[in-house]
Amino acid sequence: MDVLMLVTTDVAHDSRVVREAAALAGAGHTVHVQGREVPAGWAPPGGLFTVGSSSGGRGLRPPRAPGLGGQPQGDRAGEAPEAVRRGPGWLWRAVRWWLLPRHRRQVWAAWSRAAVAELRERRFDVVHAHDFNTLPTAARLAREYGALLVYDSHEWWSGRQRHGRPAPLERLRDRRLEVELTGRADAVVTVGEGIARRLERWATGPVTVVRNTFPALPPATGAEEVPLPSAPKGMVYAGRIGAGRDLETVLAGAAAQQSAVVLVGPADEAYAARLARAEGGDLELLAPRPVDAVDGLLRRYGLAVVALTDSCENHRLALPNKLFHAVRAGVPVVAADLPELRGTVLRYDLGELYRPGDPGSFRAAVGRVEGRYPELLRSVAAARAELAWEQDARRLVALYGTLAAARQSPGEPPVDRPAASRRATARRATARREGDRPPAGDRA
Repeated sequence: MDVLMLVTTDVAHDSRVVREAAALAGAGHTVHVQGREVPAGWAPPGGLFTVGSSSGGRGLRPPRAPGLGGQPQGDRAGEAPEAVRRGPGWLWRAVRWWLLPRHRRQVWAAWSRAAVAELRERRFDVVHAHDFNTLPTAARLAREYGALLVYDSHEWWSGRQRHGRPAPLERLRDRRLEVELTGRADAVVTVGEGIARRLERWATGPVTVVRNTFPALPPATGAEEVPLPSAPKGMVYAGRIGAGRDLETVLAGAAAQQSAVVLVGPADEAYAARLARAEGGDLELLAPRPVDAVDGLLRRYGLAVVALTDSCENHRLALPNKLFHAVRAGVPVVAADLPELRGTVLRYDLGELYRPGDPGSFRAAVGRVEGRYPELLRSVAAARAELAWEQDARRLVALYGTLAAARQSPGEPPVDRPAASRRATARRATARREGDRPPAGDRA
């Protein structure tokens, strides 16, 4: 089948999207990924799929981030006045807080218009929406193409932590639309069992869980040649460096033990600068780098951090890819004690848990890891085969095999799914009885 994937990331640093596209291409499907602001010259590994790029604006960013090489950047979709951007830091933060919800809507709308214009003359059998912010556009294109619609929910969207001023009406509109479009989707995919159980209230069938796992560590990378230490030499956090990641707790707990901390990944520059000014220990901030290079870092320091604040339902349901990256590298974790994370860490004995926001609890968890480090290395090694992308890729490919079998040949009328519609209506009625408001019409 010809598959169109929509995502509002740059694709190059979105390992889930790249892995899914490559898995489907490897199974014989033709895949095109339409992203946002894809770096010039970037190409998918092995040329397995094609990539397009649409623009939606550069983002609300401060004019400079001292010590991190920040540069002035305009915001073409809700830019603050020049005087504000050059004014005191508190003024910039206040304006950014106020403008952020509007800016997000404008960026997504601009990206959607550009993507639809670039893709309208093409035809696909399946439109695969990565996260809710692409779902309305995907539903629109699927309807125009007469294609199947797949909703791939990377997080519990309505329960995620939002930054900027409160926007309750926007949240309500998003919730209604997600209920409606999830019920229309031909298949729904998500990252863990907790989110799957919630989406199944709205979906017309079972939700397929495709975790954020990683392929088995390839010998050619040389990462396996980095020997694991006999005890942790420090800790590595590999992921987004920004608010909601509980990194203040990590740094405070590590500083009390004089442990080295490496933060590697895309950063909110102002947030990272505040971390660097506030911490008192051995901190190293590194720019994003390929997955294979992070493997070597994890093995060199011997301990991975999977930190999140207990500030929203989405965090309580999260299974971050950094957990599975640690398993791939063969190192134990210190992870936030949140329900979904707790279940996986304890089931496979991958490390120790700490209370989010509590540096003392973090410090104690590191001590427990150090006390049973050889045991944890063995249990992580035992889990690597099961917690690997090869397992999750099979589920995704099997789902697409089912969709292909149901897909009618070109030229036939769209599939009539009255039974599916009745089931969706019943699920939405159940959701309303459980406290959800009735869905609004399709705004796509």
